[in-house]
Amino acid sequence: MKPFPMFTKHDLKINKTESLYSGFFKLIDYQFTHRLFNGGWSKTISREVLERGHAVAVLLFDPVLDEFVFIEQFRIGAYATSETPWLIEVVAGMIEQGEEVEEVCRREAFEESGVVVKRLHKALSYLSSPGGTTERIHIYIGEVDASSAQGVHGLEDESEDILVRRVTKLEAIDWLNEGKIDNAAALIALQWFLLNEQKVRDIWHENN
Repeated sequence: MKPFPMFTKHDLKINKTESLYSGFFKLIDYQFTHRLFNGGWSKTISREVLERGHAVAVLLFDPVLDEFVFIEQFRIGAYATSETPWLIEVVAGMIEQGEEVEEVCRREAFEESGVVVKRLHKALSYLSSPGGTTERIHIYIGEVDASSAQGVHGLEDESEDILVRRVTKLEAIDWLNEGKIDNAAALIALQWFLLNEQKVRDIWHENN
C-alpha cells in the first residue's frame, strides 16, 4: 500500500485574505487551496479565522505543601453550557508584542493571584481551536509558596474579579474527575503535571 504523504506549509496556497473585523480581536477571511491525501488539490476553501494573539497559562504548584494555586473568575462564554460561568482556572494572559513568555507568566501570576513565581518549567504548547483561531497557548508549571496565596485579585481597568483558591493535589484530582475543572488550559496543564510531576520535581531539586 502506498504511504500517504506528510504535508507541510508548502502544500498550502493562500489565494486571498480579507479583514472582516478589527478591534480587540481580528477576524480574517482566508481563501485557500491545499494538497489532498489521494493526490491533486482541493477546491478553493473560505474560512473565517479569529486572530486573537497567543497566550501563556501557568499552573502554580507548591512542591513543599503539595498544593496548587488555582483562580476562579467569571467567563461569559461559559454561560450557555455550564452549570456556572464562574470557572476554576490557572493564571493566564496574552503575550504582547516584544514580551518574553516567562515575563508574562510571572506578571500574570502576581496580578491574578498575588503570588511570586520562583521557578518556571515549560510543559508544552497547543493550539486552542485551530479550526477557527490561530491562538497558541504556552503551558508552564510555576513553583510558588502557596501559603501566601489568598484573597481577591485582578486589574480593575480590565474588569477582573479573581478569587484565589488553594487546592491539595487530591482535591484537584477530584475536581478533574468530577468535571469541576472544565476549561482547556487548566485541564491540559493539570493532566500534564500529574503525568510528569516527578520529572519537574527532579529538575527543580537539581537546580537548588
